[in-house]
Amino acid sequence: MLSDSSWRIIRIGLVGLVLAAAVAGLVIGDAWLWVAVEWSPPAYAEFYARDGFDTPTAVALLVAALVKAALLWLILRAPAPGPLDRRAKALRRLLYLAVVYTLVPWYPIALLPDAVDAAFQLALWTAIDVLYLLVIRWRSRMLRAAAGAMFAVELVGMANELLDELDLPELGSGGIVELGLILGGLAATIITVVGQRRDGRWSRGTQAAGWLSVGVYALVIPLNVLFGRISSGHLAMLVMMDAVGLVSTVWIAATARELPAEGHPADLPPARRRMIRVAVAAVAVLPITALIHPEQTPHLTYTGWSMDCYDGPSFGDLKPAERHAAFLCRARSTEGGVPPMFPDSLSDQEILAYGRALCRTKDRDEQEAILTRAGSARPAWGADPWDLVYVCPEIVGATRPELLRSTTETEAANAAYIAEENAKCRDPWPRTKGVVQATAKYFLFADGDPGYLVHDPEDEAADEAAEQAMDKVYDDSTLIGVASGAVLIGHFEDVVDLCLTVKAFRTPPPQRTAGWEQVNEVSIVSRSGQLTVPEMGEGGDVGAGAPMPNLAITGKGRYRLRVYVRVNDAGEEHLVVVFPGASRKRLKLKP
Repeated sequence: MLSDSSWRIIRIGLVGLVLAAAVAGLVIGDAWLWVAVEWSPPAYAEFYARDGFDTPTAVALLVAALVKAALLWLILRAPAPGPLDRRAKALRRLLYLAVVYTLVPWYPIALLPDAVDAAFQLALWTAIDVLYLLVIRWRSRMLRAAAGAMFAVELVGMANELLDELDLPELGSGGIVELGLILGGLAATIITVVGQRRDGRWSRGTQAAGWLSVGVYALVIPLNVLFGRISSGHLAMLVMMDAVGLVSTVWIAATARELPAEGHPADLPPARRRMIRVAVAAVAVLPITALIHPEQTPHLTYTGWSMDCYDGPSFGDLKPAERHAAFLCRARSTEGGVPPMFPDSLSDQEILAYGRALCRTKDRDEQEAILTRAGSARPAWGADPWDLVYVCPEIVGATRPELLRSTTETEAANAAYIAEENAKCRDPWPRTKGVVQATAKYFLFADGDPGYLVHDPEDEAADEAAEQAMDKVYDDSTLIGVASGAVLIGHFEDVVDLCLTVKAFRTPPPQRTAGWEQVNEVSIVSRSGQLTVPEMGEGGDVGAGAPMPNLAITGKGRYRLRVYVRVNDAGEEHLVVVFPGASRKRLKLKP
């Protein structure tokens, strides 16, 4: 074991290193100041503040350096001498391991999979909690049982986090469950400090550190869990909360250090006791005072980094009280790497006011003027009605009532529209029944899709074949691109959709070219025993509006594919006939 003088040298060296690094960082630049105080790579400084730190953040970093140096001085005190039994020795080693794990810069740990970190924490604190129950002299069976229950809740919270990292079903979901598990961890800390007081081995200073850690914990819960202000608030708050978070490490280190002490430790001087009481009271009051602001203070609910912004709920799915928050999400969102509609420097009140002004504009020029005045990074884009509906539904809904629907209503309306469009299409060969057949509207992107595929979706080279067919579709006037297991059939009119009928026969049907403007026949291969037309997927806008059958009715092999096309007053109509055939010729039955 190291001597007291060796420990003192280590303490002076490490604390001096932290302070010297902070001073050097202040001279060299923001990135190195961040490294010195936050113990993470300089790239993260740019991540949090691309244009450099503002004055409050720089001051917070300097104060945090002093706070961390003072707390490190307390953490690195030499272990108290004295005999320890086997359980106490194991507890001391595990507590010091927890201290080391906390003090190691988080970036190397972040390189590990999140599940590994969560599993390690669960195993470490399971062992510590069990040893707490065995080593601490609780002097009450009821208190020991209560401690066991609180430790169990704390470990359940850690296990729930591990399940989340492993993408397994969690023990519970929702804010109430999460808050309950966090409060269980807070209660476990409180009851451990109570046990230390009844045991008598731990000094008032160690107990005070425990109560201070409870205060820090209580500060984090309302600010972060309930209001999201630490992760989405000013960077200075994040820096300071990271610094005071070391109070818990001070308590853990002191708990390990004083394990051998017998009897009541020497009492603290009255002045220091008063100072500790003031500190504990201040930390206890901070969660309340931090939530109280003057009415004119800008209020920030969401920023562009808030994960809630990516859910994108429909207007009709939200309660009236939730719609303004949805607009704030969209107004500050940076999803897809695009700049936000409004900068984070604007408060919620200002953004909502600008949003209402945008609702009253008559054209894009007025919108651009408002966004320019607001400091938007994309004023020329204007504002879209599907964003503004959350702040002024009475205005947007008058011209775009579909934007007021819920997800269920939108799905029902889409299904009704597709069924109505399918009903407009008729089988052009009603008396000639195929082995399998279907008639439906095929929906295309306007001015975007060259046509539709008949392909083998199970073919290993399906994607490559589709690309080749697309490249060949404009080779001649037939607008049919052929590439082995895929045929891309183009449309002739500038249409968004067309009527499509597919039929499969065991033998070649009559040609019947009368009434059709173009009839062509090509070869296609099915390597898996599948040939079909893509259907409109869930939430998709392209594909057949009804289920399409498997046209490879005889299984794997080569087939002939005959395409009939005509355009009339009702629109463009296609008939696709498939039957077995070994020929590879391309026939123009009616050019």
